[in-house]
Amino acid sequence: MKNVVILGSTGSIGKSALDVIRNLQHKFKVSALSANSQWELLAKQVNEFKPESVSLADERWIDSLKNNLSENSVQILTGADSVREMVSKDDVDIVILAIVGGAGLPAAVEVIKSGKTLALANKEALVMAGGLIVSMAKKYGARIIPIDSEHSAILQALRAGHRDEVKKIIITASGGPFYNLPKEKLSEVTKEEALNHPTWKMGEKITIDSATMMNKALEVIEAKWLFGLDSTQIEVIIHPESIVHSLVEFCDGSVIAQMGLPDMKVPIQFALTYPQRENGNVESLDLVKLGSLNFKKPDMDKFPALRLGYEVVEKGGTMGATLNAANEVAVQAFLNRKIKFTDITKTVEHVMKEHNFIKDPTLQDIMDADKFARKETKKCLS
Repeated sequence: MKNVVILGSTGSIGKSALDVIRNLQHKFKVSALSANSQWELLAKQVNEFKPESVSLADERWIDSLKNNLSENSVQILTGADSVREMVSKDDVDIVILAIVGGAGLPAAVEVIKSGKTLALANKEALVMAGGLIVSMAKKYGARIIPIDSEHSAILQALRAGHRDEVKKIIITASGGPFYNLPKEKLSEVTKEEALNHPTWKMGEKITIDSATMMNKALEVIEAKWLFGLDSTQIEVIIHPESIVHSLVEFCDGSVIAQMGLPDMKVPIQFALTYPQRENGNVESLDLVKLGSLNFKKPDMDKFPALRLGYEVVEKGGTMGATLNAANEVAVQAFLNRKIKFTDITKTVEHVMKEHNFIKDPTLQDIMDADKFARKETKKCLS
């Protein structure tokens, strides 16, 4: 029996993780849960899974949470140290990090310092501070297992050979809702159209990132750090059906793909059971019913966010933190209907050019770059 902490349990990844654990109760126990502000859903999760502790970032709703818990034995944690207290307990085995955005970086650092297994759904932590995170994981003996469907697919495919036999990895992208829309029409798309993803059901921020292909840019950066690759070893292809989640090409020409219906419970479960597998509660893939699979080359002129991702891979340093922070602010402005869809990536690129680049940053340098990018982006958008 392994004890699991879920940071961000009320989001889409957190809810899917609890579905997985519900199916594997003989293997896993929920030790702690955390959420930002959805106290009602968090209370239901606590009442069902009965963790030892729970944390709610928005302290305005602490009393509401307390009043809706069926048991008084649950420890309610608050404040900046609550994550550290939850993940550092001796009996914790795995921490699922599903906090959205740059806010997940401090939590990732705490998990790694505790030497736990980090099941990582927050790609921004590696985008912002991949070099530091990987170095810290080695120092503290922590293991990082990706939950992103693409990176989980790569991890699974890599088991077919040795790392020094890898020629390249191929990350698939759905293309989002606008891949077939003419470039000149992109400035006219609405929030509702951008949130209408053709294959995945996700939170608003990641859905907009998929529409701009910034999400794939973040995944390219994340792949560099997870698998120790350079930009020439990372390829992106468009695959609208989202059945092939990624591929690995080996030096002998063999290409190993991981396939399955688009369901986040698969990579979440693999992260929890790695390196073994357990029976899952997902629908099986029927290739005959599917009929065909399609693949296309990405258009980096139409979707320049992907080009920015490769720029970060090549330059490193504070570029990732700057790209990520600027994108978060710009996406929120679009969701608030204050800017056009095409303004998102334009603004990110501008802020990347304006920031004070540091090649070998400290964690403080990264946080400073994040702060600058957020301030500069708001200035540009105003």
